[in-house]
Amino acid sequence: MYYITMIAAAAENNALGKDNDLLWHLPDDFKRFKALTTGHKIIMGRKTFESFPKPLPNRVHIIITRDKNYFVEHPNCIVVHSIENALLLVNNEDCFIIGGGEIYTQAEKFANKIELTRVHASFEADTFFPEINPKKWNLVAKKHHEIDSKHKYAFTYLTYLKV
Repeated sequence: MYYITMIAAAAENNALGKDNDLLWHLPDDFKRFKALTTGHKIIMGRKTFESFPKPLPNRVHIIITRDKNYFVEHPNCIVVHSIENALLLVNNEDCFIIGGGEIYTQAEKFANKIELTRVHASFEADTFFPEINPKKWNLVAKKHHEIDSKHKYAFTYLTYLKV
């Protein structure tokens, strides 16, 4: 079995970001994101892609946009125009949906796993992660991370599998 995994860090109020930027800096969560996604295809919206200084190393980026003229000149970047077209490029292998909010909403019906970092605070935001319905998703793993010198907020890694 392969996983179509939605991976995100979201606050208690499901806030993901504001003005195309993250709301917190959690180095251990970045390390976990890198460890989980390296070597895999990552699917994202155009705004999420444009929030990176450059494409992330050792990952194929599948960028979804409605703009038929959008083009990225990079060997690890593929532009498509729907979540369905993005998933056709996955070929029955693990992949990660990495945002933003609209892409998560579109992808949820196709996903069979969620790797969520729940940041234990609430934030003003303009982008949100969809509400996780406990009738559709089972929590199968949980690991807490306290506040420390590198992390201003406590957070918990949550792994869900589709029922």
